[in-house]
Amino acid sequence: MQDQSSSIAAERAHLSDIHPDDWVENLLPEWMRPYARLARLDRPIGSWLTLFPALWGLLMAGPGWRQWYLFPVCVLGAFAMRGAGSTANDLWDREFDGRVARTRLRPLASGQVSVFRAVVFLGLQLLLSLLLLLTLPRLSILLGVAILPVVLIYPALKRVTHWPQVALGICFNWGILITWAAVRDDHFQVPLLLWMGAVFWQIGYDTIYAYVDWVDDVSVGLKSTAIRFDRQGRLWVACFYAVAALCWLLAGWAAGAAPGYYAVLALVAGHLAWQAAIFHVDQPARSLMLFRANFWPALVFCAAAALA
Repeated sequence: MQDQSSSIAAERAHLSDIHPDDWVENLLPEWMRPYARLARLDRPIGSWLTLFPALWGLLMAGPGWRQWYLFPVCVLGAFAMRGAGSTANDLWDREFDGRVARTRLRPLASGQVSVFRAVVFLGLQLLLSLLLLLTLPRLSILLGVAILPVVLIYPALKRVTHWPQVALGICFNWGILITWAAVRDDHFQVPLLLWMGAVFWQIGYDTIYAYVDWVDDVSVGLKSTAIRFDRQGRLWVACFYAVAALCWLLAGWAAGAAPGYYAVLALVAGHLAWQAAIFHVDQPARSLMLFRANFWPALVFCAAAALA
């Protein structure tokens, strides 16, 4: 058991968020680097996982010129809101991040950026998000404003509940409802089912991600689904993924989707089943790989939405 713990600790030592030789270090001026890292531009997987669900809602709402007009709004909005959420997260967690192997070199935890400057940067990202939101119809604007408090309080939930991944799933996938409402104002059972599926999907993949920090989070007193599920993580992840696939199946039925939708959904479900099958709670490097692998089912599901 001691040898296993030592092996896990050695593996976690190589999982730092910050990579000194990446494009941020090589291409950006020194003063910009901490802000790029605060916004997670060096690790855009979270932005992609925010963008793709928004595109599902946009594509499944039906063809039309508004889809192409809204596409750049979705891209910029996903990166701006993910950056804002990440900055808020680092502000909340700056004291804890310095004691966690993966996060100890983040700009706030390592002192590269002051709290004041991080707050100003957060405000600028929220302002950009608001300006983009104001280009959308009224219902989309109301939905966008409604989700903002959840985005900002999510980091605090890690201190009081083992289920912060639920709030994260609600936030990351809210774009499905916003983009659907930007195109049409009927058949809301379809985006609601898409969104519910995406929430369960995210609880699953973010639980996998939480196992990267499982040991550190316990030591510093933070909470997560990984800590709640302990060694039963694989079973829980499989259940969340199964419910996600079921919700997406029902969304296709509610939309009267074409056969191509179900064929692509089968590919997505197969990928999620593969993730659940090879996931192991004691292999943080594999957990990180599986978390990042969700780029592919998210991208492929865009095809399902377009074929619906």
